Amino acid sequence: MTAHRLVLATRNQGKVTELHAILGEAGVDAGLLGAADFPDVPDVPETGVTFAENALLKAHALARATGLPAVADDSGLCVDVLGGAPGIFSARWAGRHGDDAANLALLLAQLSDVGPEHRAAHFACAAALALPDGTERVAEGRLEGTLRYEPAGTGGFGYDPVLQPLGEDRTCAELTPGEKNAISHRGKAFRALAPAVRELLKG
Repeated sequence: MTAHRLVLATRNQGKVTELHAILGEAGVDAGLLGAADFPDVPDVPETGVTFAENALLKAHALARATGLPAVADDSGLCVDVLGGAPGIFSARWAGRHGDDAANLALLLAQLSDVGPEHRAAHFACAAALALPDGTERVAEGRLEGTLRYEPAGTGGFGYDPVLQPLGEDRTCAELTPGEKNAISHRGKAFRALAPAVRELLKG
């Protein structure tokens, strides 16, 4: 039987690869495409005020544009001492969307004099599924940890080099892809979403 096709609302190949592994492990039989496979589809402004709102905006827009079921996520780093910031602004914390190095440098500078006992933070993710008929589902996941003073590791992306998960002595960027998927906020959110994906694709 031919796998159903599912579009992921991102042009970030790292996310496509990560989601492919997560959904595969969760038993979802789907041919996964990225937004880059649809170059004529414009990016969707993230105008929501929560991760869930932004994920749904992107999933619905891509489902409408492609006529295929679409999944999207919005995620970010929430730092306790910053009142939950950068939060939904994580990807553009330094002012330019997607500049990981600048975002990381700014965050570390802002927290340079914050002691280890106040460096609690978590990654949060909302994963959304939208069908062309408007049906939607959302699931969320978190990864609790603390922030290092210096980046470590070359894996992952975004703030992975500075978040050390609770119970770990390595940052997210030092974990193998399999180790990261097993505990990550995105892994938890998409695993929680996977039953709805299976059910709706089957239907």
